[in-house]
Amino acid sequence: MSIKENLYLNFIKDDRYMYLLSGLKNTLLITIVAVVVGILLGFLLAYIRSTHDKTGKLKIPNLIAHLYITVIRGTPMVLQLLIVYFVIFASVNIPKIIVAFIAFGLNSAAYVAEIIRAGIMSIDEGQFEAGASLGFSYTQTMLYFILPQAIKNVLPALGNEMIVLLKETSVAGYIAMDDLTRGADIIRSQTYSAFVPLLMAAAIYLFFVLIFDRLVKKLERNLKSSDH
Repeated sequence: MSIKENLYLNFIKDDRYMYLLSGLKNTLLITIVAVVVGILLGFLLAYIRSTHDKTGKLKIPNLIAHLYITVIRGTPMVLQLLIVYFVIFASVNIPKIIVAFIAFGLNSAAYVAEIIRAGIMSIDEGQFEAGASLGFSYTQTMLYFILPQAIKNVLPALGNEMIVLLKETSVAGYIAMDDLTRGADIIRSQTYSAFVPLLMAAAIYLFFVLIFDRLVKKLERNLKSSDH
């Protein structure tokens, strides 16, 4: 079969390309929502963990945060997704995409928390003392002085986490979620041709990874230029 015939069979005939478009839409939506959830919850976890490390306060919240991060980082993403869908929401009729938002968001939060905590701990202790001498509380010093510097330091790592998250959404098919990978697999099951649809899905993932990487690098340059 020629390349032209392969493309027609896998994408044009019966509008099979719609499986990829629909899957891509869900993949990007899951990634974006999970990134937002991960950043918001990750900031909270990082604040709790770094505050305990620096002041010894928030012992119980730190214990919970540490346990949460350890469990999430120590177990496979696909198992977390299956537990959320088949255990936590087993008796609830909830859209699969909402389950994906929750599962991937909770997973991302654990990694974002450790990335941001590392950034906070890398800031010189004198910055906290300077904030206190100006009359700022610990939280105000953290918000106005420490976090902006920490984010600049860890921005490449946060960008990498977003890229990893985009690729991790490929396991959403385990709960019959129509993501990009599953869309390609559905085409393969109908045409019995694996190479073309799977290669196209891989190319689409690579395309968006490169876009995200470029956006992160551009933001990095803008942050550096703002320092001068």
